[in-house]
Amino acid sequence: MKHLQNFSGPTGKCLTSDNTFSLHTLQSVHNNKQVDSLNGLNNSFSIVWVIKGAGNYLKHTHNFNLDNNCLLFVKPGQFDNVQLDNAREGYIFSFCKSFLGIEDHDSESLLRSLSQMFTNQAISLNNEALAEMQDITRQIIKEYNDLNLYRTEMLRRYFKIFLIYLSRQFAEPQPAARQSRNIDLLQNFISLLEQNFRNQKMVADYADRLAVTPNYLNEVIKKITGYPAGYHIRQRVALEAKRKAASSDIGMKEVAYDLGFFDLAHFSKFFKNTTGTSFSDFKKNRFIIPSATLLAS
Repeated sequence: MKHLQNFSGPTGKCLTSDNTFSLHTLQSVHNNKQVDSLNGLNNSFSIVWVIKGAGNYLKHTHNFNLDNNCLLFVKPGQFDNVQLDNAREGYIFSFCKSFLGIEDHDSESLLRSLSQMFTNQAISLNNEALAEMQDITRQIIKEYNDLNLYRTEMLRRYFKIFLIYLSRQFAEPQPAARQSRNIDLLQNFISLLEQNFRNQKMVADYADRLAVTPNYLNEVIKKITGYPAGYHIRQRVALEAKRKAASSDIGMKEVAYDLGFFDLAHFSKFFKNTTGTSFSDFKKNRFIIPSATLLAS
């Protein structure tokens, strides 16, 4: 199994401006002797993923041993009990619940899964789960390194998928063939969406290429992620529109055409319905930098 050992990665900096999500690599912690920087993790939920090496976690009188491909779930205030001296490869994801933005929008199932994860303390990943977790971790790392606008939003989306993969480790067993098909369908849909969201915006477009009906595609994607396929398509297009609107001086016409809209009225309506504000108001109000900030910089 190929690991991510060649990634030098973040060294403990917070990835979000409000300090609600951070990522450490175990390599950087050991190589740079940054063990002291982990003390701040006591205020967050932490997921320690030991890919290679060993460690332990002492809670009351119970000791949890960590080995290769093991994940440990640590609640706020308990990180001081984690010993990682012999864990040389892996990651520490730390987050506050507010980072996930799940209070009002996500399904209750993800909240229940989180509660179950941090009750079970530790799990070991099988080879199939390991490959999936590595794939989504690469996406998180890529978004971190790109430093694009809306990085926090993209990190939030990818980290939710990371948690969804983890939640399957605690879910009730399903028929193996059916579960495998659903996972493959989700992964293929995400891949197609990233490649085609500019030109294909209907669920039927993706369903046809995936050889399923639109209703079935919506049902499977909603079952796994909490939202139907159509929602993910709209949100991906809207995210790209917001990125372009905020990162350049180009107007609505150019953004619309770049995203495959040839009717400006249609794009304007889509943008407002999806983001809750008009394109012009978004450009005018959402990304004005106060003069005080400019002077301070």
